Amino acid sequence: MLFPESIVKLPEADIPLKGITAYLSQGDNHQIIFMNFNEDVDLPEHSHESQWGVVLEGKIDLTIDGVAKTFIKGDNYFIPAGIRHSGKIYAGYADITYFSQKDRYNIKKSK
Repeated sequence: MLFPESIVKLPEADIPLKGITAYLSQGDNHQIIFMNFNEDVDLPEHSHESQWGVVLEGKIDLTIDGVAKTFIKGDNYFIPAGIRHSGKIYAGYADITYFSQKDRYNIKKSK
């Protein structure tokens, strides 16, 4: 398992993407999400508050403000607030992402 027990005991984040498992650490004015993807996912263009991520495994293609770049294990990326971005996440991708927004995602409700 990629994430330690202390992470997987966090609440799951309700992120509307296929093949994702995501754990949410909630702060007063931010969220930290620990994400793992087991399927390829296309990210449609969107924007929100600033986002900073560190790639733990795999790769992600991001187009940030019209500039395309691939990020792999060990890389980090930054998306400023309000900047349009899109991308492709590949199966096996995992990261830690900081959102400077306290309500970017909700806790997943039990089924």
